[in-house]
Parts: sequence; structure tokens; C-alpha cells
Amino acid sequence: MRNKQNIRFLIVVLLHIIGLLTVLLISINSGYISLTPKETLKTLFGQGTEQQELILFSFRLPRLILAMLVGAGLSVSGCVFQAVSKNSLASPSLLGINAGGGLSVLLFIYLTPVNTLIGIFTLPVISIIGASITALCIYRLSHKKEEAISPIRLVLIGIGVSAGIQAIELILTTRLSPEKFNRVNIWTIGSLFGSNWNYIIALLPWVCIIIPYFLYHSRKLNILRLSDEVSVGLGANLKRERFIFLMMAVALAGASIAVGGAIGFVGLICPHLTRKLVGPRHEKVIPVATLSGALLLSTADLISRTIVQPNEIPLGIVVSIVGAPYFLYLLMRAD
Repeated sequence: MRNKQNIRFLIVVLLHIIGLLTVLLISINSGYISLTPKETLKTLFGQGTEQQELILFSFRLPRLILAMLVGAGLSVSGCVFQAVSKNSLASPSLLGINAGGGLSVLLFIYLTPVNTLIGIFTLPVISIIGASITALCIYRLSHKKEEAISPIRLVLIGIGVSAGIQAIELILTTRLSPEKFNRVNIWTIGSLFGSNWNYIIALLPWVCIIIPYFLYHSRKLNILRLSDEVSVGLGANLKRERFIFLMMAVALAGASIAVGGAIGFVGLICPHLTRKLVGPRHEKVIPVATLSGALLLSTADLISRTIVQPNEIPLGIVVSIVGAPYFLYLLMRAD
């Protein structure tokens, strides 16, 4: 039985890798100005024209890599939120993480000069601070004395807090200059338009440190999904470990939305489907969730920039077209 599960896990990983490579090949060859596979290969080895190098290295590759990093970050953070809360409906967007991070980013944009280089590297930290404050408030409001946190209550309070924060954001956006308003509007919808290598450098440390941390502590996450009595019996310090995992997940989600915008549903869909494919054990869930998030968002980004070219559909809209019906399906199935 264990061998069959391992083989299934390897097959799922292999299929995800094949999917990512396929999207990679299609993405770098697709766009308003098309590049043939031969031209792309020559450009990768430094033999392309100046225009081809500009298209590939300044526009398409940074955007594709950033889509994969943001997708992986949102997916894994959603996976941890669901484990800590024991709630399959938990995700960064539904628990107010996107809203809290978005409000802090909006305030930062409102108070600073337009599009400074410092802002690119500061945005993840700013977003994490706002997301952390929001997450702690929602967690506190969801808690009742001498009662376990209700999964539905957690989601509903998250939705309510998000709605309140979005109202504040709406008021602030009316006071922005036209240039800042366009930047905030694109970020709020969720888009990777204008991505460059600086955004990748800003996000990469968070992804490369926090995801391996979760993978290393996957056994603790397995324990946290059990009942509180069993978890304590197995030696878990529930309050401390829940708090640490919650804050790490908030940091990962906050950094991801800081550079990719308030993209919803990735942290809901990917962990849920991943558990259906490889089971509940996090030593398998986290690697597959990483790949599935990267695959989902890179595919959505490919669709968003090619389906109506030379224009493009905001990435967040493409993801929501898939995510909203799936969320309603999960909500109807919830106890």
C-alpha cells in the first residue's frame, strides 16, 4: 500500500513538472511579437537580436518566473492555513490576508513617491506587517472562551473583515493621483504586468526560506490536523506551534501578494486538489502544492496575456473565473 502511494506521488510530481515545462515553452514563444522555437533557443544562448533578447529576458522570462513563485507561495500558505485551522475553506484571500496586506501596500503607495526602486524591495515587508495584524485580529475575533474555533466562523469573520478593509481602501483610492490610482487598481485586481527581475529578487528569499521550513516541519503539520486531544498526546505545543505556522504562512502570503497583487483562490484551490491527489500527509502535500500553485498561476498568466492580445485580461480575473465556482462548491459541501 505504501509503495502504491509513493508511486502515485511520483507520478503526480512528474505530471506537474511536465505541465510546467509545457507552459514554459508555450509562454516564451507566445505573445504579440511571436518567437519561433529556433529563435528562442538562439536567444537563450546569446545569439538572438537585440529585440529578441529584450522580449525574452526583460519581459517574458521575468513574468513567467514571478508567476510561478507567486503561485507557489499562495498555494503553500493556503495549505498551512488549512492545516492550522483544520478548515478546507481557509485561504489567504478568505481569511483577510490579501485585504490586510493590500491596505498596508495602499497606504505605502499613498505616502511615498511613485514607483521607487526601494519600494519594490520594501513592499513584501509592508504587506507582511499589514497581513499579520489582520490575521491576528481575525483569529482573536473567531475565538470564543473555552470553545474550539469554528471553521465556518473563521471564514465568515475573515470575509467580514475583508469587506470592511476594502471599504477603507475604496475611500483611500479616491484621494490618489491618477498615476498612483492606476498602479493600485492593477494591483488590487491582481496582475503581473510590468514585472521585472527586481520583483523576483524581492520575493525569492521568502519563498526559498519559508517553503523548505514547512517541508522540514511537515510532521508537525500532520499532527496539527488531528484533534486537539490527540495532538497534545503526541507532544505538540498547540498554541506555540499554531502561532508560528500561522505567522510563517502569513509572511509567505503577504510577500507573494505584495509583488503579484491581490490574487484570490490560488491558496484555496491548489491545496484542496493536492490532498485529493496525494492524500493528507504534508511531506507530500507541500511539494505538490508548490508545483500546482506554480502551474495554475503560470497557466492563468499565459491565458491572460494571449487570449485578447495585444490587450490582456488582468490575471486575478482569470483565476477568479475558475476559483469562484469552486469556492461555492466547497462551501455547499461544508458541514
